[in-house]
Amino acid sequence: MVATAVSKRSARAKPKRVDHGQRRKVVADSLLTDIFQGSLKAGEHLVIHDLAQRYGVSPTPIREALVTLEGIGIVDIEPNCGAVVRRVTEADVKEVCQVRRALECTAVRSACGRIDLGELHDLAAAFRERSDVPLGRKKSRSANADRSVQKAIDEARTLDSRLHDLIAESCGNGFLAKELGRLKLLFRTFRDAAWDRRSTEKDLLRFAEEAREHLAIVEALQAGDAHAASQAMAKHIRSGVKYWSRGLPKE
Repeated sequence: MVATAVSKRSARAKPKRVDHGQRRKVVADSLLTDIFQGSLKAGEHLVIHDLAQRYGVSPTPIREALVTLEGIGIVDIEPNCGAVVRRVTEADVKEVCQVRRALECTAVRSACGRIDLGELHDLAAAFRERSDVPLGRKKSRSANADRSVQKAIDEARTLDSRLHDLIAESCGNGFLAKELGRLKLLFRTFRDAAWDRRSTEKDLLRFAEEAREHLAIVEALQAGDAHAASQAMAKHIRSGVKYWSRGLPKE
């Protein structure tokens, strides 16, 4: 039986009046979020009727979302057994990052020289602004300060998605772009789970560090240096592995 408690983020992600394809994506995102936040646990059987009630949708997008999650290795679907949540380990995260690094480095090399310079200029300015502003944690931080930190995290999430989407869209390889699109739901759920579980000063300092990594990628693209862009992308993904792993639910 599926747990009835719905995470805060999943409640916010509950599908609205959107088209069928978008509803499936939103449901898949909500399922992934609940899995990585621990609301849906490893080994748990996912009952379609219960999930439909949980997320306020019909059974059809639930079935389609489960197939999507099976395709990226998060659930197992077996005949007469339904869907079961797989246990995701730190080793799985490292393997996902290894695949992501190969795909993203290829994409950024191919995208070099194809991206509008004005777009890169805007991204560089945004990352430069954030690269020197670590989100420090204070013991007695006010509610306004907490809201400011959350706003900065939301902006960082938006910029991260914008850069990686721009690279995929500009790589000139439709199959590669499609594969990145298929896997980005998994990538971003790892990212968001890690960010939502931020708990230490070191975790919060990661935001300025990540902005500098993004800036290095953008500056290499501005210079038309495909090799440097690929190296910067590889460094960025390698450095994120340990933070993604922290987002995994505790046993």
